[in-house]
Amino acid sequence: MIHFVLLIVCAVAIYLSCEWFVNAVEWLGARLNVGKMAVGTILAAFGTALPESVVTLVAVTTGATEEAKDIGVGAAMGGPLALSTIAYGVTGMMLLLKRRGERRQVQAGTGVPPSGRDGEALGDAKDMKRLAKDQKWFLPIFVVKVALGLVAFTFKPALGFLFFAAYAVYFWREMRGGREADGGEDEELEPLKFQPGAASPATWAVVAQTLATLAVIFFASQLFVRQLDAIGPMLGLSSAVTALLLSPIATELPEIMNAVIWVRQGKTQLALANISGAMMIQATVPSGLGLLFTTWMFDGALLWSGLITMAAIVYLLLTMRAHRLTPARLSVAAGFYLVFAVGLVPILS
Repeated sequence: MIHFVLLIVCAVAIYLSCEWFVNAVEWLGARLNVGKMAVGTILAAFGTALPESVVTLVAVTTGATEEAKDIGVGAAMGGPLALSTIAYGVTGMMLLLKRRGERRQVQAGTGVPPSGRDGEALGDAKDMKRLAKDQKWFLPIFVVKVALGLVAFTFKPALGFLFFAAYAVYFWREMRGGREADGGEDEELEPLKFQPGAASPATWAVVAQTLATLAVIFFASQLFVRQLDAIGPMLGLSSAVTALLLSPIATELPEIMNAVIWVRQGKTQLALANISGAMMIQATVPSGLGLLFTTWMFDGALLWSGLITMAAIVYLLLTMRAHRLTPARLSVAAGFYLVFAVGLVPILS
């Protein structure tokens, strides 16, 4: 019973910490004079991708056996899968619930007009182009990442540095954009939680709140994963099923929580940018570590996860480029994870 209690406590701790984290990271972006989208793709994504990146780093560098190191490879593949399916799907569902709730309030005469119709695209052509740009960065990198898992050659470990370089270029591009990339638009920020009475909080308070919430998110996420590892066998699930189905969702919980919070605040573009930015980290940094310290060879389950991830991204990219990404179509992304789960059964058996 203690495992289920700790699971709930960790989930609540992660959500509350993410509330404070997104508040701090928006102020941090203002202090660093970076664009609104870069706050999501770089600053927030870097913090929320920390737990799973550390899992990969520890597994591939300290694993005593190949099986132990394979945990890191699984984490490097499971992260993008959960983000491209569950995280995007949850964001779409939250947008649908938010718009329907606003319509009910309008009908009751107690609310403002809804932020959009269910069938209305999530932004104009410029917004869709921004979102599609991240997917176009992610997809070719991920295809190379999966292809390398199917072949073996002597200098393959050295290619890990190319993945680090790819993220460095992406980082430089996003940070260089600054506020001009967002059309120079500014929006009023909520008061910093550490200094609620200050119109412009001190820089030390912004940094302290960012680091403190990151620490809580990191440790709560690690404890959450451990509870899932213990609960899985209790429910009759094998360790392989737990590692491939449940653990990725757990490690991507901060990104999902951030998306829920930003959607609730009406900052949909930030929510989507956080997910796409975290996907870029997951496609490069853990992959580079895996290539450097493991054989990076895929079995059927890992290959299946890669194929489903690519299918989900192609679906999202096509809807974005056609300017047809609605909350309902975004919700469909979660269905790809169900396809993965169903297809995993015969593979593992």
